[in-house]
Amino acid sequence: MTDASPPAEYLMLSRGQWDRDKSPEEIQAAIDAFYAWHDQLVATGVFKPGKRLATGGKVVTRSGVTDGPFAEAKEVVGGYWFIVAGSLDEAAAIAARNPTLACGLTFEVRPIEGLRASAYRPSNETPADPPPGTAPGR
Repeated sequence: MTDASPPAEYLMLSRGQWDRDKSPEEIQAAIDAFYAWHDQLVATGVFKPGKRLATGGKVVTRSGVTDGPFAEAKEVVGGYWFIVAGSLDEAAAIAARNPTLACGLTFEVRPIEGLRASAYRPSNETPADPPPGTAPGR
């Protein structure tokens, strides 16, 4: 018997921009290799399809809506995909085989939270210091 976790979904975010010293041919070869790699992983159930993100967009805050997103080149999110794996380490190992890494892109792999948001449970949105009137770790 094994104690293996059931497969879970992980979000893989593509970040950054192509290396300036790469030729269009080198970049296209990496893109073509990515889609071959991606299609094989989708066929085996390791990936669920994601999408490239178009340029432009809007940023919505309590102050209103502005053109955006405006981020440093290394922070630009270019696309998203879903990995099905038994652990975050396994998902990261799958992402580490992405052919476009060789041309400057990086990938952030994040577990997808299965629970609904709660102001009483720490999350990505929770400030370092909990709001007044709440107990940490509730």
